[in-house]
Amino acid sequence: MPDMDSWSSPTEVIELLARQNYIADRSLAMSTYLSARLGKPLLLEGEPGCGKTELAKALAAATETELIRLQCFEGLDARSALYDWNYPKQMLTIRLHERAESPAVVEKEIFTERFLLRRPLLRALEDNGSHRPVLLIDEVDRADEEFEGLLLEVLSDFQVTIPELGTIKARRTPLVIITSNRTRDLSDALKRRCLYAFVDYPSFEREIEILRKRVPTLGEHLAREVVSFVQRVRAEKELVKRPGVAETIDWAAALLALHRDALDPAVVEDTLGCLLKDAQDVQLAHDRGLGNLLGS
Repeated sequence: MPDMDSWSSPTEVIELLARQNYIADRSLAMSTYLSARLGKPLLLEGEPGCGKTELAKALAAATETELIRLQCFEGLDARSALYDWNYPKQMLTIRLHERAESPAVVEKEIFTERFLLRRPLLRALEDNGSHRPVLLIDEVDRADEEFEGLLLEVLSDFQVTIPELGTIKARRTPLVIITSNRTRDLSDALKRRCLYAFVDYPSFEREIEILRKRVPTLGEHLAREVVSFVQRVRAEKELVKRPGVAETIDWAAALLALHRDALDPAVVEDTLGCLLKDAQDVQLAHDRGLGNLLGS
């Protein structure tokens, strides 16, 4: 598989991703290509389920490199994202040596690399694989704003200073994919350090193409019925959570498992939980009439 350093064009990126059953448009492929060539993080924003996380997975698979994932959450800090010390192991070592060694010697011994717990950001900087790793910082908008300050420090120079060990600098710049579901605004400082791409819901034909790749045994007629229904549902402005491409794929796979070759109100009723994940949205679908949404 071609290493990302040898990519010749966005077209090659599209072809590589297609082999991993990921359908990327020209704009997204261009942003990915430039991110790899320029060594700048790529910030992907868009609705949940539109393929932002899947892009990072597909890139890692396409280049046969490691995917290092940092799942963001409220309260995420340096100890969870960057590094921490193995305190139980340090305490045990102190007790074993407290009588035989001076405190200064013991302290110097316990703050060495064998006691260091490497979290995703540090692992990405230290990666020694044959290809550059893909670092996925997933749902950064779920983390506190203070966490963005840590990211700025790490992503500016791709290095980190550990007081007890010194400065660790990346041998090769990882390909960094940062995703956001836009639950809050990100800082301008973080955005300035990134290339940007908005991952929107796909067009009708592109979503059909995605289903052909991800659920290849699905019949053409049913695929078109599924996508038509999903896109009509997405058009409802009162939805709490619009179904993403991930839900389209799950629903199509469920229908295939039920040996269905066409949609009708009964099977939609039975499988609606594969597509809509909020009670209010399910009720809205019923209020609009499943037959109307089916176009029948």
